[in-house]
Amino acid sequence: MRVSGPKVPEIAAVILGELPPVRRATFARFLDAEQDTIDAGLAIFFPAPHSYTGEHVLELQGHGGSLVMEALVDRVVQIGGRRAQPGEFTQRAFLNDKLDLAQAEAISDLIEAGSRAAVRAAMRSLQGEFSAMIRGLTDAVIDLRTYVEAAIDFPEEEVDFLADEQLAERFQAVREHFDGVEQSARQGRLLREGMTVVIAGRPNAGKSSLLNKLAGYEAAIVTPIAGTTRDIVRERIDIDGMPLHVLDTAGLRQGGDVVEEEGIRRAKVEMTRADRVLFVIDAAEDPLGEAFPQERARMPVDVPVTLVFNKCDLAVGVPVADTYSGPPRVTVSATTGKGMDVLRAHLKQCMGYQTLDSGTVSARQRHLDSLARARRNVDEAHRQLRERRAGELVAEELRGAQQSLNEITGEFTSDDLLGRIFSGFCIGK
Repeated sequence: MRVSGPKVPEIAAVILGELPPVRRATFARFLDAEQDTIDAGLAIFFPAPHSYTGEHVLELQGHGGSLVMEALVDRVVQIGGRRAQPGEFTQRAFLNDKLDLAQAEAISDLIEAGSRAAVRAAMRSLQGEFSAMIRGLTDAVIDLRTYVEAAIDFPEEEVDFLADEQLAERFQAVREHFDGVEQSARQGRLLREGMTVVIAGRPNAGKSSLLNKLAGYEAAIVTPIAGTTRDIVRERIDIDGMPLHVLDTAGLRQGGDVVEEEGIRRAKVEMTRADRVLFVIDAAEDPLGEAFPQERARMPVDVPVTLVFNKCDLAVGVPVADTYSGPPRVTVSATTGKGMDVLRAHLKQCMGYQTLDSGTVSARQRHLDSLARARRNVDEAHRQLRERRAGELVAEELRGAQQSLNEITGEFTSDDLLGRIFSGFCIGK
């Protein structure tokens, strides 16, 4: 259990009988109001500012167990503490300049990481690699802004600095810098959040078998009976470090019972939220893929689709159409596993996911949004410079770009944003 704040020395003296030595693990009894032992274990005192939060911190390491822990928490509350809000320890660390906002988010990413690759990326961000990328890009924008504002402040100079070829080269260098940082951030977001795929299609096309083959075990019930899957079956799968959230859905058809109709309705809802729909077709029964155009009206128009021609092991000699001009298609056998590597590679390619290298960092959608806003500001600044030589407007757009970048590390942020970020943390962090 962790306690943070100015009252820590007072609380430690009451619950332990004395303040432990600084940064030294000390065996102690944890006492209740009657001086009876709640638990016994190690106590460590970290004085401010050399602690996780930047405040006085006391850590108590006991034997665990929910009843013992609750009794210990109640005792600390009795003598002046209060229960922490979600993420409050990390939020205090951020507010006390122990880490920036991107590093704080990396702590949550580290806790929630679902693969070793995600753990490594979160550690890189926690150690400041992503923040260093953002600061480097911010410095480039600031240098550009400084150059433009200097040209505005000294209009009497004979040289027109706004028409200088060097300024155009600086804009190009900043845009290239954006390319590198955005690429790394996109890979980091994919590593953290992954891709959501909905498996759809007619009954008995092999949707559940495809899910099971992707998952590597029997996640869904498979029978020859049409309409076996009624509700949504969800599985989280890892493809070379990229999380893949796969949803198996009820088969699309008319004339099912009430339960099946509800399953189809839920399938439609999930398709609207997906990054991609895998529309499974029975290649043995429907080699031309006629099921897809017949069911297209049931599916959202703005979600990309891949046609998966399943049961290719049963379609030997059947002329599966090779000239299909619609969505991309992959031929597989969910029974034998043929074509599954091609399907996995296709999913990674659809999301722009690349094999991880040593420089991958953890990033979030809000980081990409801030980078996109900053890039739009830089592009607009360049347009104003090129078309109007409007130095004041160029400088204002660059100021906006700098502000958007500062939102990533928290140098400029709002209380609402902080509330949204830290509310997603667990209590202990």
